[in-house]
Amino acid sequence: MAEISILDLARIGEDADAGAALRRARDLAAHAEQWGYSRFWVAEHHNMRGIASSATAVVIGYIAAGTRRIRIGAGGVMLPNHSPLVIAEQFGTLASLYPGRIDLGLGRAPGTDQATLRALRRHPAADRFPEDVLELQALLGPARTGQSLFAVPGVGTEVPLWILGSSTFGARLAAELGLPFGFASHFAPEYLLMALDIYRSNFRPSQQLARPHAMVGVNIIAAATDEQARRLATTQQMSSTNQLRGTRGLSQPPIDDIDTYWTADEARRVRQKLARSIVGTRDTVAEGIAQLLNETLADELMIVSDVYEFEHRLRSYELISQAHAMVAGV
Repeated sequence: MAEISILDLARIGEDADAGAALRRARDLAAHAEQWGYSRFWVAEHHNMRGIASSATAVVIGYIAAGTRRIRIGAGGVMLPNHSPLVIAEQFGTLASLYPGRIDLGLGRAPGTDQATLRALRRHPAADRFPEDVLELQALLGPARTGQSLFAVPGVGTEVPLWILGSSTFGARLAAELGLPFGFASHFAPEYLLMALDIYRSNFRPSQQLARPHAMVGVNIIAAATDEQARRLATTQQMSSTNQLRGTRGLSQPPIDDIDTYWTADEARRVRQKLARSIVGTRDTVAEGIAQLLNETLADELMIVSDVYEFEHRLRSYELISQAHAMVAGV
């Protein structure tokens, strides 16, 4: 049976500043550990008023300190923004503090706009993502004869690397390197099946991974009734609409009628982006999970439940875990 994991956005909302958003993320991770989730990841985003996880490694350390067993990681670090050495040192430090619990998902996109990218790295290099991944992998691997540059901490920690993507590029790279692959179908569903097929068909076993491991990103919102779940989902629909408008801001509370918020064209584009979403009661979610797993044969689901009120977000993830158990026959 496929595992379930959480990708948390550490949402800053009208009711929560950055500190509250991060404390809620750690609280959610502690609950997720009890509910049987395998991983809890946060993502690197910059210059976004509504997301608090820009200092991704720092956030991971904070959440790991508040949990005991669940794996904590990046979903992901946007490697073009950084020197591989710096990331090796950061995640080597995390792995030294929390051995056997740290994951490092790597993305090729900057996770921000070009002006912010220049502010992060000043002189953005041409796309050398594959080379940077290999350099990072070597820095986290065992020391080699004649090696003169070391990540300390980092060398020998062999932090598990994941390739994350929303196109076929990442699928091919993950297959070539023999790494696990996560597809971002929670916001880019169009190439999901094609990417999974490319990944599995071209996979080469590696020291880290003997067989393909495919993770599928999916938005799931669960509530007591289908109607309530659809209402909670308007928070994410408004956020996606705001991205189209170029007006990214704070997370907003749900509304009764989303059609009063977006235009017909915006509705079409947002629904296309969120086409793989599963929204409804526990039974509805169980049916949706079963269908998604049957279609994709995913080894793992990385779940985003972008619910505004924290109590409802907790309940959503609890219901999702129960729905997963129903599908698993537990």
